[in-house]
Amino acid sequence: MKSRIDQNKKAKRTLDALGLRKLNREVVKRDTPQIRGMIEVVKHLVKVEEVEKEE
Repeated sequence: MKSRIDQNKKAKRTLDALGLRKLNREVVKRDTPQIRGMIEVVKHLVKVEEVEKEE
């Protein structure tokens, strides 16, 4: 949702680890405590939505 410009190094590295390298990209990740922690670090930069489980 927001640019990574002028963000601290930790936020930039977390975005990279989540696979969000460019603005307005979508990534689907499993809901794990580790991923939730990463999202908590960058919650001011991203929009998080829950999707239906695919079978």
